[in-house]
Formats: sequence, C-alpha cells, structure tokens
Amino acid sequence: MNSRKILVLGGTGAMGTYLVALLSQQGYEVMVSSRSRNDTIGQVRYLRGDAHDPRFLNPILASEKWSAIIDFMVYSTAAFQARAQSLLDATAQYIFLSSSRVYAQSSTPLTEDSPRLLDASTDQTYLATDEYALTKARQENVLFASDRVNWTIIRPYITFSHERLQLGVLEKEDWLFRAMNGRCIFLLKDINDCHTTLTHGEDVAKGIIAIIGEAKALGEAFHITSPTALGWSEVLDAYCRTLATHNNSVPRVRFADLVTFMRVHPSKYQIIYDRLYDRVFDNTKISRFIDTRQFKDPLQSLQSCLNTFLAKPRFLYVSAKHEALKDLATEERTPLGQLPSVKQKIRYIATRLLDGSSI
Repeated sequence: MNSRKILVLGGTGAMGTYLVALLSQQGYEVMVSSRSRNDTIGQVRYLRGDAHDPRFLNPILASEKWSAIIDFMVYSTAAFQARAQSLLDATAQYIFLSSSRVYAQSSTPLTEDSPRLLDASTDQTYLATDEYALTKARQENVLFASDRVNWTIIRPYITFSHERLQLGVLEKEDWLFRAMNGRCIFLLKDINDCHTTLTHGEDVAKGIIAIIGEAKALGEAFHITSPTALGWSEVLDAYCRTLATHNNSVPRVRFADLVTFMRVHPSKYQIIYDRLYDRVFDNTKISRFIDTRQFKDPLQSLQSCLNTFLAKPRFLYVSAKHEALKDLATEERTPLGQLPSVKQKIRYIATRLLDGSSI
C-alpha cells in the first residue's frame, strides 16, 4: 500500500478546495472526483465523473488500497448503506463528512457526545423526513453499527470562504446579490438574535489533515469548529461595514417574522432545528490533534473574504422566483437586466403577478 495516496470524493467546495491544496503541499498524491474537471496539476489528479455512480466509483476504489478516503458526497441513507462497506474495504481510514447540524439544542457548549436531533427530537413529523441533519445522523449510525472501526466522522458546522458567505440560512446569492444592487437584505429577525459559530474552510481542512493516519481518531467523531462564537447580528454588522466601504452606502436590512420569511425561504427545518439554536462548541476532543486557538478570527476573516469576493464578484445561480418574492415583501423591484436569461425574466414577472397576494 502506498501510504501517501488520498482519494477525495466531491472535494471542490469551501472545505475541499483548501484540503486538496494542503494535501498536495504536504506531499500526498491526491485523486479528486469532479463533475467538471479531468486534468492533473502537480500531485493532484481530477477525474471527471459522478461519484454516486458505482460504475464510475468502483474501479477507482479497486485501483488502490487508499491510505485515506475523504468523502464530501451527499447521499440518501439507503445509498450510503449500500456502499459503506466497499468504502471501508478500500482504505485504511475512511473520513466521513457529517455535519454539526446533527446536534439537538443545548444550553451548554456542544461536545461530540451531546444529544443528536435523531435521538432527542419528539417531533414525529420531522423524524419521518430525510432532512439533512437526520440523514447525516442515520448515516453516522451505519458506521457506528459496522464491524469495522477504520472510519472517522467529521462534523463541520458553517464554513466560509471568499466563494461562500452565509448569513443565517442565506447563501451569498440570496443576500449579497441584493445588497450589491441596492436592494434590502431580507432576514429573519429571530435568527439575528441567535449565536453561531463560523469557521474558515482552510481551518477545517487543516483539522481533517491532522487526523489522517491517527489511530486514536479511528472509530471516533469530531467537530472541527472555531473556538469563537458570534451573534448573527455581529456577522451582519461586519458584512454591512465592509459593503459600506465598497459601495459608499450602508446596505438596508428588512427583518421579517418567521411566517413571512418562510414564504420566501421555505427551509423550515433548517431554521427551527438549527439556525434558531445557539451553536457554541467545546473543541476539547479535536484539540488533541490540532490547536483550534490558532484558527482564523472569524469576523476578520469574513470581512477579508467578502473583500476578496467584491474585487471579482461571481454569483452562482440566483433564483428569479425568490428575488420576486423578496421584492414583493420589501416593496422593491429587480431590474430585468440584472437577470441573465429570458427564462429567469419570465419567471420573475410571473411570480410577481401570481404570488403577490400571498406576501
């Protein structure tokens, strides 16, 4: 077995991009599954294909006895259960990216042994769903029940980079696009009053690398989070100060109640079973492998990442429907020229005409 070969499944996001670069710098040979890339840069080979498809993945698993497989893929529980054994068999250490959204509400800092929503919730309607936090916990259970212990569970929480800047449940396409174009940021007031923990993607990547090859990390779960908790109001203020410098005006904010907000952003369970909780973490367990006190200051890093984005803005998909609903709620209008396609323009107009009475 070549002990320096790492397979990264789906590693092109806010954590994975940093992780792949750091692994390469440390001399690992890295293969990354990708939907779009098929090239080699130094020690990193990108292989184009769908890692959900066994016809693509199985030959890769069989091609090496990987020293570690780091899995960023999002599975259904049934799909994960069907492939877990083959993933465990193909590597000395399987690193599964779960989420700290699995935790139930806690009045004290969260540890890895804190109750999970799957185990603590009494909401039978919620438990009957395959909502993200429940799905991740069920997939953790597949590993917990395995007769193998060559796995490590990582539970990141909200991670950020210059390409991903969240505000409550909103991605940058949901709030920053509006702010940069002079319209109100539309937020849920109750979230703004809560505390959260945001961690730079590079710091999470460093934490993952710190547990690779560590025997004491096998059969264990770890969250890798900043030691600094923030109020969402502090995050909003930091974003607004940065945008005020860039735009020479302070962004306007419109706060909504829960019912009104969910008409525009119907992410019910993420809101009520995560963002409305205070999320503060005890990092004692992961600190055996990395000093989280050396992680980037979240407020300073958020502002730095936002400045980097503003220097060369690039938005992913902006929902014309959601923009129309927000405009109806804030009594504003998005110029059609800001919507890149005829289809989006039509959707924006149709939403304003058909859904105006519901706001």
